[in-house]
Amino acid sequence: MSKVVEAAVAALDSKAKGFDGTAKFVIEGEGAVYIDANGARAADDEADVTLTASRETFEGLLSGDVNPTMAFMTGKLKVDGSMGTAMKLGSILG
Repeated sequence: MSKVVEAAVAALDSKAKGFDGTAKFVIEGEGAVYIDANGARAADDEADVTLTASRETFEGLLSGDVNPTMAFMTGKLKVDGSMGTAMKLGSILG
C-alpha cells in the first residue's frame, strides 16, 4: 500500500464512520481507498460510487484546497456511479 493511500485512510477513517453508502476513491498510480459505515480502508471493492483523481487533486480535496465541484466540472475528478452518494462525501472531505 502506498504512503498516499495510508495517509488518506488515516485522514478519512474517523470521519467516514457511519457513512450512508459505499464509495471508493481511486488515486491514480497509488491505489484505492474504500469508505463505508465502518470507516475507511485500503481496498478496491465494488462501491456505489467510484471517484478517480490524481494524487495532487485528491490531496487538495482532503486539505480543502480543491473544491470537489470545481474538480468534477474541470475533469480533474471523475465520478462513476451514484451521484447522490458522491454528494454525501462532501461532509467528510476537507
